[in-house]
Amino acid sequence: MEQAHHGGGTGPKQRSVEIGTALLTLLFGLIVIYGSYLVGVGWGSDGPQAGFFPFYVGLIIIGCSLINLVQALREDASGLFAEWGQLGQVLRVLIPATIYVALVPFLGIYLPSVVLIVVFMTWLGKYGLPLSLAVGFGVPAFFYITLERWFLIPLPKGPVEAMLGLS
Repeated sequence: MEQAHHGGGTGPKQRSVEIGTALLTLLFGLIVIYGSYLVGVGWGSDGPQAGFFPFYVGLIIIGCSLINLVQALREDASGLFAEWGQLGQVLRVLIPATIYVALVPFLGIYLPSVVLIVVFMTWLGKYGLPLSLAVGFGVPAFFYITLERWFLIPLPKGPVEAMLGLS
């Protein structure tokens, strides 16, 4: 990415980020249209096919992405989007959160939640391990009791819940 010198810090320029975002949303719109085409975008005997409405949503996404791309290319947005240190702070939260989301389908929601809370509290919050463990186990236990037992809303479970007979 391009770098700009503003106030002593460096990082990606606003223009680069806007172009990148427009290209990513354009790609997303193309994926939506392709997926819609695969399942049918026409009108069947019983009404619209499964891809009918997503197809048009994909067209809207592509149209808006193209507008944003043209705007980003025309403007002289040479200002700094964020400094690299600021982006690093965002990644310190984004990467563990992404790993958490990726683990939930395989391990259920409870074990990854315990790990995420303990990691965030000790690593980012600088809390001691006893408090982090108490909160790390307490929050998922609270949600288990509240959502699964009281409101009967099932949450994703994994192998640990199966071993404990909670699935």
